[in-house]
Amino acid sequence: MSFQFDRGLFLLDFIDHHAILGVPVDAEIKDIRKRYLKVARLLHPDSGASDTEAARQRASNLLSKLVNPAWEKLSQERDRSEYMIVLKLKGQHALRQPSNFEFGNLAKQLSTSTNPDHFYTTALKDLADRQYEQLDQTLELTAQLSELNLVYLMRKEAKGELNTGEKKNPRPTPPPPRSQDPVPSPPPPRESQADQYYRRAESYVAKNNFAQATLELRDALQADPNNSRCHSLMGMIYLKQNQATMARIHFNKALQLNPHDTMAHEGRQRLEQAQKLSNKVTDSVAKSPQTKSTSEKKPDDKAGGGLFGLFGGKKK
Repeated sequence: MSFQFDRGLFLLDFIDHHAILGVPVDAEIKDIRKRYLKVARLLHPDSGASDTEAARQRASNLLSKLVNPAWEKLSQERDRSEYMIVLKLKGQHALRQPSNFEFGNLAKQLSTSTNPDHFYTTALKDLADRQYEQLDQTLELTAQLSELNLVYLMRKEAKGELNTGEKKNPRPTPPPPRSQDPVPSPPPPRESQADQYYRRAESYVAKNNFAQATLELRDALQADPNNSRCHSLMGMIYLKQNQATMARIHFNKALQLNPHDTMAHEGRQRLEQAQKLSNKVTDSVAKSPQTKSTSEKKPDDKAGGGLFGLFGGKKK
């Protein structure tokens, strides 16, 4: 399932990740992360928020195809900086050609408001509060959010006041003068930030809370993108959730960083074994005569689980 938007910033051949997450265009990373966690919990299959299988599938698609990619883009400092530069350029482009756009009621009100900051913040919060509560309204509300974002950008650009939410690096403090006193022994090494995320992720995996474990590992990889242990554990989580492609990507990355990574080797071997088993089952079914009775086909039914039947997939 693909999601199409034809309003707001999306009209400018641009993916409005702020609208998808329901955050202001000048939001800081801590606020973006807080919002992402809230939306991810709402859409996760284990949340119980969706009553029907169709609703659960839609929630899963929204999470995997819209929400997760938006967080991936805005959570990485380099990607976010590049994204904000393009966002600013889109606002300038729209300001030069305002007649090319048609806006809904809220965006029109924002365009004439005497207090655009207050109106933008209040209207955006109202839409965001409802954005993922009723999934059949999610796309419409996201489009309205993107319209607000575009009009707000245009108004701020007109005054040269756009704040992208990026914190400026403070000027480095000059080193203190050297002392003649003997240099004390260095303190014992502290656990790195990535290791702290990894340790928490392991505890969530032990509880089968894969959603929270994934969030911890994403933060770990943001702090240390070349941490092979984090890539290996991420691969194992995807493996347990029957997401072979993502699992393979992380295992390969881990082995690229550390060819001796035991977990990554084990995970890739499991993938290969599962693929072989799946191929055998497929060949067996293809070669069986079509005239076989239903009773003769029952063993194939019991071998359910597809590629990951080898790892004890859920029983139907």
